[in-house]
Amino acid sequence: MTSQAFLEAVKNRRTYYGISKESVIPDEKVVQIVEDAVKYTPSAFNSQSSRVVVLFGENHDKLWDIATETLRKIVPADQFESTAQRMASFKSGYGTVLFFEDKTVVDGLMESFPSYAQNFPIWSNQTSGMHQFVIWTALVNEGLGASLQHYNPLIDEEVKSAWSIPDSWQLIAQMPFGKPTAQPGEKEFKPLDERIKVFK
Repeated sequence: MTSQAFLEAVKNRRTYYGISKESVIPDEKVVQIVEDAVKYTPSAFNSQSSRVVVLFGENHDKLWDIATETLRKIVPADQFESTAQRMASFKSGYGTVLFFEDKTVVDGLMESFPSYAQNFPIWSNQTSGMHQFVIWTALVNEGLGASLQHYNPLIDEEVKSAWSIPDSWQLIAQMPFGKPTAQPGEKEFKPLDERIKVFK
């Protein structure tokens, strides 16, 4: 693969809110993407602290039911309709990828390398971000639509209970995906000369 082909995949990765309960690739292909991403995406000190859960079918629906009922308890009733619609849009997808970081690994690094201790939680989040980006880009490259959501820590305890997730796994993000039903809008970009400096 050339750098141009790789960058085209990067450019094509967008946020898709309109997704359906269909997939354009087999479940096994989604799992293979996740496995490759988890295996080959870099991490600080090769810590391999990222953990991923893939939910299909009823498990996917259950996640967004949990999120809906959790938010119902804290969002004022007169404002809940828009929240319910947003949750329904995520539930209308085919599946969800859950991203976690294993705090046991991070805490162990903090103890083993005290000089860098304050940086390991930061590097852990950076590692998770790379995993999110790799999986997101790969799913879109296969013709799926996806978006990145953050309903943690509100849903953390119920998620851990529902799928027997270890206590040490910290939920970082949720990525609902499915066959796109609507294209994302135009994206605006700030001037690159305000964001990049080059010195020769």
